[in-house]
Amino acid sequence: MGYDWISFTTDYGLSDGFVAACHGVIARFAPGVRMIDVTHAVPPQRLRWGAAVLAQTVPYLPPSVHLAVVDPGVGTDRRPIVVVTDAGVLVGPDNGLLRPAAEALGGVRSAYLLAAPDYRLSTVSATFHGRDIFAPAAAHLAVGVAPERFGPPIDPDSLARLRAPEIDALPGELSSEVLTVDRFGNIQLAATATDLAAAGLRRGDHVTIRAEGAVVPATVAHTFADVRSGELLVVIDSADHVAVALNGGSAVERLGEADRLSVARRR
Repeated sequence: MGYDWISFTTDYGLSDGFVAACHGVIARFAPGVRMIDVTHAVPPQRLRWGAAVLAQTVPYLPPSVHLAVVDPGVGTDRRPIVVVTDAGVLVGPDNGLLRPAAEALGGVRSAYLLAAPDYRLSTVSATFHGRDIFAPAAAHLAVGVAPERFGPPIDPDSLARLRAPEIDALPGELSSEVLTVDRFGNIQLAATATDLAAAGLRRGDHVTIRAEGAVVPATVAHTFADVRSGELLVVIDSADHVAVALNGGSAVERLGEADRLSVARRR
């Protein structure tokens, strides 16, 4: 089975030629395949961020080979893998990056080590497996090479998992790790709508947000226009996560960068 599409997610940025080199390798082996660049702006080496963006995006893409590279362990003994689901395959490092997306696509059906030399470049750099191993594998999968031809099977239970994010939902207070920050400055938490409800926080509640040194008032809202311009709000975003936003501005600029936020009802 082949695929018409390859999606591509990395922390490579666009100021260098890394993304273009990978595109070029794919074009050499699979010239008819179309590419969807999910993002190349994952902050360097931020695995949880990259995993979250990928998992939140893949359900809305056509059946694809999903190539993802956020790989602080490149060149070590971490495994290069292909993960098979009922709705597509994923290619990348076995460091926890791919598993949330695989679960979003229905769960891991099988997995294989990317070991066959026929499906990688003839020379493999110790620091650029995206170009030399993962991009060629994605291209060959797209043109119909069966996953089992890439190498020996891997027990799906052995695939790396990211540590579960810390979320505490107490009466009137929710504390959560930050998951991502989008280009508008909206801060997405690992906590979901279920966690917000478990804390007893609902639309219209006046709350205080604590982010390291910042202590700022906000309102639990349904959408941005529920508060005045320049005010902070707590909202459920399009991925069903709790997010902190600033109507007409950037919440991360107001609060600063933080690994964890708390939202507590004002008394």
